[in-house]
Amino acid sequence: MDYDYRKVAGALVFVGGSQFVFGMLVAEALYPGYSISQNYISDLGAGPSASIFNSSVFLLGLMVVVSAYFVHRSFRNRLVTSLLVLAGAGAMGVGVFPENYPAMHEIVSDIAFIFGGLLPIAAYRLVRRPFSYLSVVMGVLSLSAMVLLSTQYSFSLGEQYFLGLGAGGMERMIVYPILLWEAAFGGYLMASSQ
Repeated sequence: MDYDYRKVAGALVFVGGSQFVFGMLVAEALYPGYSISQNYISDLGAGPSASIFNSSVFLLGLMVVVSAYFVHRSFRNRLVTSLLVLAGAGAMGVGVFPENYPAMHEIVSDIAFIFGGLLPIAAYRLVRRPFSYLSVVMGVLSLSAMVLLSTQYSFSLGEQYFLGLGAGGMERMIVYPILLWEAAFGGYLMASSQ
């Protein structure tokens, strides 16, 4: 059977990211008193909508990890393949180790954030302009937000480092660029041919 590996990879990344966005929105809506500004995304994994959030983030990670095989078959780029596997494994870990496992949760969420932010930057060589430039911008935005959030925790700095978004809002500035890039990358791969 002859597969178009790019299209399969694109579908996996697109569906994985999209279903997580919907899963996160449903989990937020079902969590009484949840604030996207003040609550972390991971609060959803230990609250009343935990089953929705944890299964959705695990499925995101699984689909990204599986897509790595097809991306590798298409591009033979070890760096992007490795980053897909690491970011996906981190997301799967977030689903397996929610906030009530604080030490493990911090490790797996950092893996998802760091490698998820590096992924769009590394993938700029796989895509054409202007998407290649936008990929770098999305990765830099995500990693910059992570630095701001980490700096605030490390040095107990004030709320001004959250840019008025609150801790939950700043965490979303790490995650949203990655999710938007995944949707765009998935669409790009599905629209391209080998």
